Amino acid sequence: MLTWTDKVDEAVDAIERDLIEVRRYLHQHPELSGHEIATTGYIAERLKDLGLTLRFGEGGRGLIVDPPGRGGKDSPIIAIRADIDALKIEDAKEVSYRSRVPNVMHACGHDGHTAVVLGALLALHRLQVEEALPCPVNWRAIFQPAEETNEGALEMIRAGALDGVRAILGLHMDPARPLGSIGLRSGPLTANCDGLDIAIQGKGGHAARPHESVDPIAAAAQMVSSLYLFIPRRVNAQEPVVVTIGQIQGGETPNAVPDRVLLRGTLRSLESGVRQQTKDHIRQLARGLAETSGTDIDVAFREGPPAVINDPDLIQLLRQASEGLLGDSAVLTISSPSMGGEDFAQYLFHAPGAMFRLGCGMPGSFESPGLHSPSFDLSERAITIGAKVLTRAVIQWSQQNRAHC
Repeated sequence: MLTWTDKVDEAVDAIERDLIEVRRYLHQHPELSGHEIATTGYIAERLKDLGLTLRFGEGGRGLIVDPPGRGGKDSPIIAIRADIDALKIEDAKEVSYRSRVPNVMHACGHDGHTAVVLGALLALHRLQVEEALPCPVNWRAIFQPAEETNEGALEMIRAGALDGVRAILGLHMDPARPLGSIGLRSGPLTANCDGLDIAIQGKGGHAARPHESVDPIAAAAQMVSSLYLFIPRRVNAQEPVVVTIGQIQGGETPNAVPDRVLLRGTLRSLESGVRQQTKDHIRQLARGLAETSGTDIDVAFREGPPAVINDPDLIQLLRQASEGLLGDSAVLTISSPSMGGEDFAQYLFHAPGAMFRLGCGMPGSFESPGLHSPSFDLSERAITIGAKVLTRAVIQWSQQNRAHC
């Protein structure tokens, strides 16, 4: 006789080819953060005839999906979340599902996340219809736009995505992990991530007579060097902090000193005290350099996503679900937090949550291209693994949080 876990696996396996089709379609038709109307419509179209309750996010971007009659209406709600936006990167892969949109691609696995959560909700819906669940399950699926800009989670929260939600689960593809493995970490998983803008105002002039100018490019070069040299020397080596300048804008012609240079980057930290200390130090460096170079330097921080802090009970839930599917040896503890940012953290101010890393390394590759790489790809077999883990975890959570299962 089949157990409910057998039925979960059977339900996901039955739609594996459909989920791969979804992932490949989204990979071919990516949309940047804030523009995910067609992506949202595509997901809604695939769900429209199932009797599910569909609610759209702000501007028709993003989708909230509830079961008919809210599953077991007296049972607490657990949400599962996927992000649906792409990045401004040219797809370098030579595959049939290569992005058809110039300079836009799913280089962070969000197309895979979408397929995983879609698979989980379809499996849950099928088992509800067939009355094959071990207890009533009140689930919600959130397909969220604009993760890369730290706006999407806040938009979905305003749209009611967390109304009545008692827990939320998410995932992130991890090409550094082999297919068939799961990474888990209780507590801090990602970093606080703040944007950094440094505007350096000088005085333009002829390249042959720099002494008649106030050179903002020279000041910018010194500013970058100072950040990279002195920030690590002012922070406890046991408290990670990373400052990176990823964009420099300045000048229109090679034979002139420009008036202005803009440096843009990120500040990443784990501890709030270190975060503030580093901001203060960057401002101090800017004041000192402005005085010595004769420029005016303005430092501004753009608040990004806070750190994801995984709930230990939900991590244990994911561990049980993952080990039940893959075996103990395939479920590994992540030793230290990532310094990347993830706006899944915004949901955690409203409900406990947890995110896991889903191994998607390409079989036969010595080293799979990393996230945000023009060559990024994922092993599509990871999609069904992720969907099974989420579905099992949602059901197990419902069992634990309902008195009469």
